[in-house]
Amino acid sequence: MQEAGKVVQGKENVLIQNGDCAVTLLPEFGGKVASIRLRGQELLQAPLAPVAPRTRYMPFDAGDASGWDECLPSVAACTVETAAGPARVPDHGDLWYVPWKTVSVTSDSATLVGECFSLPLSVERRIALSKIDTGWRLAVDYKVTNTGAHAVPWSWAAHPLFVAEAGDTIELPQSIQKLRLEGSGGGRLGKNGDPVAWPIARLVTGGETNLSVADSPDSGIGDKLFAGPLEPSENWCALRRPKAGVRVRFGFDTATSPYLGLWICYGGWPERPGPKQVCVALEPCTAPLDSLAQTGPWSRTLAAGASYAWSISVDLEIL
Repeated sequence: MQEAGKVVQGKENVLIQNGDCAVTLLPEFGGKVASIRLRGQELLQAPLAPVAPRTRYMPFDAGDASGWDECLPSVAACTVETAAGPARVPDHGDLWYVPWKTVSVTSDSATLVGECFSLPLSVERRIALSKIDTGWRLAVDYKVTNTGAHAVPWSWAAHPLFVAEAGDTIELPQSIQKLRLEGSGGGRLGKNGDPVAWPIARLVTGGETNLSVADSPDSGIGDKLFAGPLEPSENWCALRRPKAGVRVRFGFDTATSPYLGLWICYGGWPERPGPKQVCVALEPCTAPLDSLAQTGPWSRTLAAGASYAWSISVDLEIL
């Protein structure tokens, strides 16, 4: 298995650093944040396969399925209607498939731009790394622009896969007591659309489970859930890793990112032979489900030539 953050031979890697924290980005591979190393310790999911060029519409699990990608204009593969005709959006969106352009790089910041192919959308992302009292902060600024001649639908979800080990805890605001189920390996929590109590959830087979506590890699768990729409005070979430000595805390504006996706995977995905993810993904997002084709009050349309901007922060707090 290739170690996250190692140089991909023959391709340009971008490294930003501040003291004992270093972030590696791979412009040629979807602008992926391939590595976040804190005091020499890797915080992101390592590649399940070598990082390699992608072919359009290949499934996400056919790639390395690691690190931090951006899902836009959809998480799930789907077809959406537009003024220019139907658009086929691939699995996990367009951006992880395509090379990104490096706009600017300093010692502690980098700005990259990725161009979608299913819809005429361009995404600019700036990551700046700074030292704060509690540890380090990644400030991430986004801007999406419609470069086409017609309005198009879009949605976004951050897709940061953070390593987790048994006993780590997921922290959500106390006011969040119910989530919506997108999918659950083996149907252990129910079916798509079911409400799921947080943090103590009922299992379909009977009994209860504490969703906030990470399980062992052999548990075979793989669940995707959503919280929201979120109140202004519900603008954070965190993964506490006592053995690793770090708390990963996300901050976001619920006016621009009113939902939170939660992917908990302890050996339960991919559903094929080979290496599995063991991670937690805390995913600020614009919609309470994965498919852009499913519309509702959360649906967004961007006019021709228009842009939309938002920001998130990731604090790496030393315990």
